Amino acid sequence: MELYEYARPALFASKKILFVHGFASSGQNGTVKTMRLIMPQASIIAPDVPVDPHEAIGFLRETVASEQPDLIVGTSMGAMYAEMLTGVDRILVNPAFELADTIRKNNGLGRQEFHNPRLDGQKDFLVNKALLEAFRDVSSHCFEAADDEHVWALFGTRDTLVNTYPLTRQHYSRCIHFVGEHYLNDSTFLHAVLPVIQEIDDRQNSRSKPSVVFTFDDVLRFSHNTEEVAAAPRSVHALAELYDLHFLITSEYDGWEEALQKKAWLDEHIGVPAWNRVTLTSRKDIVLGDYLIDAHPDRFGGEDFMGTLIHFGADGFKDWPEVMTYFSRLGGQ
Repeated sequence: MELYEYARPALFASKKILFVHGFASSGQNGTVKTMRLIMPQASIIAPDVPVDPHEAIGFLRETVASEQPDLIVGTSMGAMYAEMLTGVDRILVNPAFELADTIRKNNGLGRQEFHNPRLDGQKDFLVNKALLEAFRDVSSHCFEAADDEHVWALFGTRDTLVNTYPLTRQHYSRCIHFVGEHYLNDSTFLHAVLPVIQEIDDRQNSRSKPSVVFTFDDVLRFSHNTEEVAAAPRSVHALAELYDLHFLITSEYDGWEEALQKKAWLDEHIGVPAWNRVTLTSRKDIVLGDYLIDAHPDRFGGEDFMGTLIHFGADGFKDWPEVMTYFSRLGGQ
């Protein structure tokens, strides 16, 4: 995977993003490098956060006041801190709201080495009972000023270190699962975090996009061929930059069980772009959108769709490469 191929120069252009790293990490970690490559015209601020949590939250509040970022992205411990930096759009990735318990459970006591180089040259730090109590005290103030309007929380389905989804869901409505582990890699950043950054940028800029509606059957999961199955998610993520995406599951009235299986496929293979954008219906013709990608327009009223119908599998749209060629010519129109 060549990251430069995924670059979005216009994304958060001339705006600031504050990245708050996780426990035992630094502002020089791989995610920061990826963000700077993908969003070259954004200013990515990534300081080394003090080890002591009282110092850390004070330092971060001062940083927000002085830098006035347009977005804060926090991971793990950094997500816990980011939740308390209210009034700014924030993305919380695998937030460690119960960090003291997490450290103790994972044998994190004693001398610990930083995973990434720090600007002050510090290579290790001591985790003792006093530090755990400090984490417990600071994290006890989470959710005191919960501002649902500004928070997106992401949770890896394979995270074996932290699981604060039930707790977070009590305070925030946008709690989204993604296929991934606790630590971000380039793939999970591209497919989980980047779509949310795009959504926030669109909202901040009051940007209106044409809508593309995907039917499920024989469009998203249309083959047992591994390459063809993989082409659909790749295409969906590519279109998310320029279009407002929605996903349509059509079913007879008694087909709910099969519909739930299809939604589970969307959660696993499409992920974040499908969150809260799935519609179950027996009438395609009452769904509003600019484009409908449909392999069976003769079913459930697809031929009467009010927008532009793209007959997947027909001449000119035989597969995803042909569909993407069509949209590339449109250029977001």
